[in-house]
Amino acid sequence: MDKCKRELKNALFTLLVLSGMFVISYVLQSIFHTQRFTSDLFILGVFLISLKIEGYVWGILAALFSVLAVNFAFTFPYFAFDFIAPESIASAVVMLIVAVLTSTLTTQIKEQEKTRRETEKERMRANLLRGISHDLRTPLTTIYGSCSAIIENYDSLKKERKIKLLGEIREDSEWLIRMVENLLSITKIDGEKVQVIKVPTVLEELIDATLVKFYKRYPNIEVHVEIPDEFISIPMDALLIEQVLMNLLENAVFHARGMSRIDFLVKREGEWAVFYIMDDGCGIMEGKLTKLFDGYLDREEKISDGNRHNMSIGLSVCATIINAHGGTIGAENRKEGGACFSFRLKTEEDDE
Repeated sequence: MDKCKRELKNALFTLLVLSGMFVISYVLQSIFHTQRFTSDLFILGVFLISLKIEGYVWGILAALFSVLAVNFAFTFPYFAFDFIAPESIASAVVMLIVAVLTSTLTTQIKEQEKTRRETEKERMRANLLRGISHDLRTPLTTIYGSCSAIIENYDSLKKERKIKLLGEIREDSEWLIRMVENLLSITKIDGEKVQVIKVPTVLEELIDATLVKFYKRYPNIEVHVEIPDEFISIPMDALLIEQVLMNLLENAVFHARGMSRIDFLVKREGEWAVFYIMDDGCGIMEGKLTKLFDGYLDREEKISDGNRHNMSIGLSVCATIINAHGGTIGAENRKEGGACFSFRLKTEEDDE
């Protein structure tokens, strides 16, 4: 089905270009009474078709059609075919050469671009795998050590010590669950054929659901929320966007050294709803701002003193989700101190 649609699109494009060249040639001939520009215009048309459409078929067909059109409508005797004329043979040869060379060049460029994208995708996957492997090692080691300590010293350990070890196990287990949630979010939208199913979601409901989940995990951290009074509905996969908001809020909790305040703002800017997650912590190293959403940061150059090192993985998940929704995401340091993460999503055309 997709192949039929693509071929139909190619046919319409070819027909449109050649029709345009035919009309322009006819107008020029009527005004200037000369066929001097006719072959050049059709060669230009063949070039555009070969450049736009991948493969050789449509370029060669366009060249053959152009030769017939020039010979029939713009070469004496008019409205009759005469393939013996030297100019007809020369035009046919030139157009075929242009079609073949342009199609070859276009095919090579697209193949190189495809190879580059595949290489970049593999690099990102390798970086993400390295980051995950590194980040999973610490909590798993802690869980294993705490369980071993409880099992081997159950009778000699005091109750307070047991509770502390079990608390560490629970904390690291929750962190692993969040890591798995991030990975599942990526796999849900990583395939090229998988599309995000957008459902109109009321902004207030999204914020409430996110904060309820956040306060269950971090009851002692207050988030200052400011959203527009107007009704705003945004087409989205609500669970994935909640995942983005949770990642950004948790990022401030884990990595903003010295943080005492988290501000959660939403503003309406034209057809966009812009989300801001701001903190007053240590900020981000300038050299790392451009690498935050790559999925991997050099471990020897930590960006904060947080006790978790999955910041880049979580932000990579955020970027993947927002891009799949047709939005953009970014980060910057605030002048007054701290960091600001923001992303934008398109609202419904008619919120009412």
